[in-house]
Amino acid sequence: MTANAHELMKIVEGSHGDPHHILGLHHVPLDSKMVKVIRVFNPEATSVEVFVPNSPEKRVEMDKIHNIGFFEATWPDKYGDEYMLDFCAYSGDRWQSYDPYSFGPVLTDLDLHLFGNGTHYEIFNKLGAHPMTVDGVAGVHFAVWAPNARRVSVVGDFNSWHGLRHPMRILQRSGIWEIFIPGIGAGDNYKFEVKALNNNIQLKSDPYSNFNELRPGSASIVYDIDRYKWQDEKWFVSRDNKDPLAGPINIYEVHLGSWQRGDDGRFLTYVELANKLVPYVKKMGYTHVELMPATEYPFDGSWGYQVTGYFAPTSRYGTPDEFMALVDAFHQNDIGVFMDWVPAHFPKDAHGLAYFDGTALYEHQDPRMGEHPEWGTLIFNYGRKEVMNFLIANALFWIEKYHIDGLRVDAVASMLYLDYGKNEGQWVSNAYGGRENIDAVEFIKHMNSIIREKHPNVLMMAEESTEWGGVTKLTKDGGLGFSLKWNMGWMNDFLSYMCKDSVYRKYHHNQLTFAMMYNHSERFLLVLSHDEVVHGKGALINKMPGDVWQKMANLRGAYAFMMGHPGKKLLFMGGELAQFEEWSEAKSLNWFLLDQYEHHQQMQSYVRDLNKMYLNEKALWHNEDQGFGGGFEWINPNDWEHSIFTFFRRAPKMHNDKPVLTPEGNEVQEILVFVCNFTPSPWTAHRIGVPIAGVYKEIINSDEHKYGGSGIINPEPKFSEDIHWDNRPYSIEVAIPPLGVTVLKLQE
Repeated sequence: MTANAHELMKIVEGSHGDPHHILGLHHVPLDSKMVKVIRVFNPEATSVEVFVPNSPEKRVEMDKIHNIGFFEATWPDKYGDEYMLDFCAYSGDRWQSYDPYSFGPVLTDLDLHLFGNGTHYEIFNKLGAHPMTVDGVAGVHFAVWAPNARRVSVVGDFNSWHGLRHPMRILQRSGIWEIFIPGIGAGDNYKFEVKALNNNIQLKSDPYSNFNELRPGSASIVYDIDRYKWQDEKWFVSRDNKDPLAGPINIYEVHLGSWQRGDDGRFLTYVELANKLVPYVKKMGYTHVELMPATEYPFDGSWGYQVTGYFAPTSRYGTPDEFMALVDAFHQNDIGVFMDWVPAHFPKDAHGLAYFDGTALYEHQDPRMGEHPEWGTLIFNYGRKEVMNFLIANALFWIEKYHIDGLRVDAVASMLYLDYGKNEGQWVSNAYGGRENIDAVEFIKHMNSIIREKHPNVLMMAEESTEWGGVTKLTKDGGLGFSLKWNMGWMNDFLSYMCKDSVYRKYHHNQLTFAMMYNHSERFLLVLSHDEVVHGKGALINKMPGDVWQKMANLRGAYAFMMGHPGKKLLFMGGELAQFEEWSEAKSLNWFLLDQYEHHQQMQSYVRDLNKMYLNEKALWHNEDQGFGGGFEWINPNDWEHSIFTFFRRAPKMHNDKPVLTPEGNEVQEILVFVCNFTPSPWTAHRIGVPIAGVYKEIINSDEHKYGGSGIINPEPKFSEDIHWDNRPYSIEVAIPPLGVTVLKLQE
């Protein structure tokens, strides 16, 4: 026996940090000369032979030097350095393979340095499981970060899930373990068996896995995500040659598992969604979809917000290729794809990131820093460079590998504040005695600056519900660097107002005007999201007061007011149907309503027409982030007695990318006038001021018969008069519908 007895026992016991140092082919001194020795450890083998590939007659039987499966053989120089192994197992099975321990490291010193520094932005190409060919041999390279483990092994169907068959080696002080296993490939199930310093053994899914078993299974699956052939070049040429914030953004928020179900209640697949959801979104006139988390998660009831597979689309609906095809189909139909992303916390599931190497690795050791008591989840340790690298690379992974056009970052407020959702004694202040999570702030800034540098037209959207300043300010100017911020304040005030009986609304008039007091402070996205139609909050239509007719009228008026208000738009699926039932992830939207009730059909048609108006009218999105100095101006925000709001949106008329000028040299303006009445009292002749003399024609009215309204409309164009009104030199008289909104456009 040439092996060191101590190291041999560490291999047998499963505690050797560098099995490649012992196993495989080595030059060792024997009888005063150097010889080649091959060592193999396989507890399931009764015998092993070594042979030259393509020359099976050139073989050597190995000596069993330990009864648990340690074999050794002297290998003749004349046979060269390439060899294969022929195993015979106790079960009688036989198989042949190349020796995993005959291959050198795949990761480079630069890989290790960049990862340790937190700046390996393509680490997803290195860690995890990657089919590849090494020295002409096909197999899979595995790598995982587990710096405090005593041993890490790859286990799977290919080695009977035996933790001593394929122990990995740790690379220098990086904490990364790796091994190349020949003869396996895409489709193989695997996990990492991690032996902690206290000798406890746990099975962990791969943090960088690209595909996972369908729950309740939790194995990772080897997958080649680079084989898909994208067909969205036209989309990218268009997207990357214009500022996305300068154009319309109207988002349809979707939970893939409950948008629509099969007749038997089953999930639609990614393929079926591409055939059904994509044309629906296009028909409805949305510019983007936002997918509630499509990353892998174990519990359906979490809606995807408790992630166990950050680099894998959920297997509930199909394979990674099929998810790519869904994104591709959206792009080919000129629809952008945003995705919810959850870097704020992760669940405690045993196969996930929690205590990954037997220690608090991705999370903080101190539960006051590392746990959300309200959610029962763990908080990422943003101050650890490898954790920061994991998250930033993950964001880039979805952008680069899956062509995602933007990420909506979930629960940003919980990242920014150390005391979020915690009581006294449950949190620790920062080094300066404050409640701000300095590490999280720096992580967010780093992430957004890198994404902006690499992908300037990808949008990063913050679900941030506090008064934190500069959320959408550039990082170089001291901001967090997000592209858009969810306007939670507007949403809360808006729904609070709309929920009130019309007789009381005049006392809460400021709830609809207040948002314009701070509109200039950030770039906002107006949201009526899934959070507003769950947990007993009721569907949007059921928030509206009155009988069914009034509820429908109120909701139509609410949607029109939202469309006219500055800010990009988001509506959760089902809102366009006015379904009365609160959303549940466990079943389909109530599509049957469209077949049985005309007023639901009418609401769907109304939302479609509103969306198309928004898409076609530049005044609704040009310079909207400039607040009072941009495309919005009140006509009369103070008519609280009648609960009437009037305002206009403007944009310069353009021709060949140049403003159209009047003979006097002034810019010609495109103007839309909104008149909103939130009481049931109609007005047949209500005078309002207008900014420019001219002819105003109604382009949409929420009270039209075709939308289920009473028909109080303005069928004839309105000619402005030289009557001073609302502090304007010109004015028009319009009919105002009950609980409705009319929109008039200045004609050329």
